[in-house]
Amino acid sequence: MIMYKLKMLKKIFLFFIPPDSWKLPVVIVLAIFTSLIFFAIYISNATSYISDDPKTCINCHVMFPQYASWQHSSHYRITNCNDCHVPHNNFISKYFFKASDGLRHATIFTLRNEPQVIEIRQAGINVVQDNCIRCHKDLVEMTSLVEVTGENHNVVKGKRCWDCHRETPHGTVKSLASAPNAIVPQLPSVIPAWLQNFITSDKKNKNNSNILILK
Repeated sequence: MIMYKLKMLKKIFLFFIPPDSWKLPVVIVLAIFTSLIFFAIYISNATSYISDDPKTCINCHVMFPQYASWQHSSHYRITNCNDCHVPHNNFISKYFFKASDGLRHATIFTLRNEPQVIEIRQAGINVVQDNCIRCHKDLVEMTSLVEVTGENHNVVKGKRCWDCHRETPHGTVKSLASAPNAIVPQLPSVIPAWLQNFITSDKKNKNNSNILILK
């Protein structure tokens, strides 16, 4: 039985090996696609999405108003984006939500399909409401607010926290043009440092050559 399975695996492996005349083109094509995948990971700063760094949320540019309003809110010194927008009930739930939500955001922003006014989805509402209560439980545990979830609000069983605290933490103006002059960190250049240095030195050499010609 083991020998049979090994033979089957060998057949499957040999099936994907191209003929000798095709090996070089296949290697070249695979190398190109592999390079493009690694470049996409590099240019999108994909590894940053594993962290809790708030700057990750402005990788896609359109989150500048949200980033700027959070910076000037009462939550700035004690929270980051993931404290509110990611579930904290367990490790698996947290990173599954981050991955699925991040992939959806990346797809929408890459295709330039984001709306003028960004609205939070129901899944996000549920998470934020739960996190409001998680952080402020000492303030609400003696009231019925501690039982309000994002879902039961839809069936008129209590108000969400931000139905009253409307300015927390992103304000009431949600248009992409609501913070045109916001001071936010500049995104790093996608050009590798060695290539940037080469371009800079090449420009300097050309300028020097032009000066010598004019003289």
